[in-house]
Amino acid sequence: MVPEGDCPLQLPVLSSKPIAYSGSCLGLSSTLLSHLHSVLPNTAVILSIGSGAGLLEALLNGDPYCHTIIGVEVEPSPNRYLPPENHDTVHGTRFLSGRAAEATAWMFIYPRRVGLLEEYIKMYGGSVELVVWIGPKADWDDYQDCFQTSTWDVGVQGCEESGGRLWELMAIARKRERNKIS
Repeated sequence: MVPEGDCPLQLPVLSSKPIAYSGSCLGLSSTLLSHLHSVLPNTAVILSIGSGAGLLEALLNGDPYCHTIIGVEVEPSPNRYLPPENHDTVHGTRFLSGRAAEATAWMFIYPRRVGLLEEYIKMYGGSVELVVWIGPKADWDDYQDCFQTSTWDVGVQGCEESGGRLWELMAIARKRERNKIS
């Protein structure tokens, strides 16, 4: 973890080709970040649950994207890129961050446990408007049931369509409007 007062690591300059950087499971590219920027709300707090080293979050918090993303990780956190004000820890994989209630969007990037997403939705789902899930295509079948209620509209695409790697998938779940006329 980046100790208070220490500077986070310098961020890499991304190219249009996805590259797996140390501490990040997701293949990162400038194209993928631009796509995520177009999906994420600009004026809201975004919680990245399971942020790992914090590289993706730090890139999206910086220029030219300027989001407000708080990374959450199990302690001791491997965070190397996020400053303390953009980082939070929980005691273990079964604990939730209360900051989820403040966020209108959540990111789950390569999550390890389906139950964690289910628990966040059950506990804090009333306040969230958008959930971004990115992981291996092979894992999506395990997670898609989390969104099989009338509450969510889910769009799914291969990450290769937006600057990611061929075997990665992106799901964008948007909360349906409550009073929407069909």
